[in-house]
Amino acid sequence: MITSSEKQYIDLYEQARQMIMDHAPEAMNAVRDQAFEDFRNQGFPTKKVERYKYTDVQKLFEPDYGVNINRLQIPVDPYEAFHCDVPNLSTSLYFVVNDMFYHDEKPKGHLPEGVIIGSMRDYPELVAKYYAQLAKTDGDAITALNTMLAQDGMLVYVPKNVKVDRAIQVINILKATPKNAQRVVPDLMVNRRVLIILEEGAEIKMLFCDHAADDRGFLATQIIEAYVGENASLDLYCMEETHHKNIRLSNVYIDQQANSRVNHNVITLHNGITRNRLDLTFSGEGAECQCYGCVIADKQQHVDNNTLITHKVPHCNSQELYKYVLDEKATGAFAGRVLVEHGAQKTTSQMTNQNLTTTKEARMYTQPMLEIYADDVKCAHGSTVGQLNDAALFYMRQRGISLKEAKVLLQNAFINEVIDKMQLEPLRDRLHYLVEKRFRGELNKCAGCKLCK
Repeated sequence: MITSSEKQYIDLYEQARQMIMDHAPEAMNAVRDQAFEDFRNQGFPTKKVERYKYTDVQKLFEPDYGVNINRLQIPVDPYEAFHCDVPNLSTSLYFVVNDMFYHDEKPKGHLPEGVIIGSMRDYPELVAKYYAQLAKTDGDAITALNTMLAQDGMLVYVPKNVKVDRAIQVINILKATPKNAQRVVPDLMVNRRVLIILEEGAEIKMLFCDHAADDRGFLATQIIEAYVGENASLDLYCMEETHHKNIRLSNVYIDQQANSRVNHNVITLHNGITRNRLDLTFSGEGAECQCYGCVIADKQQHVDNNTLITHKVPHCNSQELYKYVLDEKATGAFAGRVLVEHGAQKTTSQMTNQNLTTTKEARMYTQPMLEIYADDVKCAHGSTVGQLNDAALFYMRQRGISLKEAKVLLQNAFINEVIDKMQLEPLRDRLHYLVEKRFRGELNKCAGCKLCK
C-alpha cells in the first residue's frame, strides 16, 4: 500500500519528469527512470526494516517540502558568507549551494595536473562510467529517491599516482529563498550527489561541512560514492553544523581495491535529525579502513549512525570507533555490522561504540554485530552506555572545581579519543575548541561568519 508521503514523490516525478531531466546531465538521466521504479516498488522503509529500526523515515518525508526543479537562482555569495574555515589548514575551498555545484572563477588554489573538481554536468563520459554503480537503487529507498530527483552533483577525480597535498574543503550551504521571491518560500528539500574517483596510487583529503544559511526547515538527502583504486588513499571528513530544523539523510558508499587506505570521519555538532549510513566494501586484498564517529547532541536532537563493512577478500583490516555524548532529551543510535564472507581469511576487525548519557531522559540505542563465514580471523566488537562518573565528579569538586566545570572536563576527556585520531592536525585542534564550547552551551559560530546567524 502506497502511503501519502510516498505518493507525493511519485506524483511529483510523474508530473515533472521532463522538467527534471531538462535541467540534468544525461549520465544522471540514464538511471533516473529505473530509480523511480525501484522507489515505487520499495516505498519508504518502516522501523520494521532492520537498518532503519531507530529512525522513522516515513514521518520525516510527510511534510510538503519545496523542490527547486526549475533550478531557480539562490542569491548567496559564499565567499562573503563564509569566513570561518579552519585556521592554518590551507584548504582549497569549494561550495555547493543546496544541491548545485557553485561555479565561480575566483582562484581556489592550484590543483595537480589531471585532477578534476567540478560539476558532474561538465564531465559526461567520466560520470557515466561510475555514476550509481555503488549506490544501487534497488537496495535502498533513500538512494532511489535521491537518484530519481538529483539534478546536479560534484565530481572529484584524481588520476593515477597523483597526490593532492592540499586538503579539499567543500561547504554545503542550505538556503531556501530564491532571487526576487514574491512570496514566503516553503521548507526546502535538496538532493546532493558526490562522486569520488581515485585511480591507482592516488591520494586526497576531503572535508565536507554542512551549514544552514536560513532559519528554515530543510530536508537534505546526500549520496556519496567513492571508488578507491589499488594503493590509493582517501581521507573523508563529514562535519554537520546546521540547526534544529534540519533533517539530514546521508548515505556513503565506498569500494576499496587492493592495498588501499580509507580514513572516514563523521562529526555531528549541531543538527535536528540526522541519519548517516556507511556501506564500505573491501574488493582487494591488503586494504584497510578506519571509521570514526563523534556525536554531541542535546535538546531533542536525534543522531543515527548505521554502518556495514563487508570483507569480501582476505588480509583486510577494519577499525571502527563511534562515541556519543547525549544531554537533555537527545536520542542516539548506532548499528554497526561487519560481514566477513567465505574465503576472507586473515581478516582483522574491531568495532567499538561508547556512549555517555548525562540525563535520565537521554536515550541511546546500540547494536554492534559480527557475521563471520571464515575461520581464520581476529574480530571483536563491544559497546557501553553509561553516565558521568560520580567518583570523578566528587574528586574534582573536592578540589574546588565547580560541578558544571567538572562535567565539561569529563565530557571533553571522553570525546577527545575520537578527535585525536583525526589526521588533519589543524582540523583536530579546531574541533577540540568547538567541542569544548559546545559542552559549555556557548554558540560556536566563528567571528565574521554569516551562515549560522
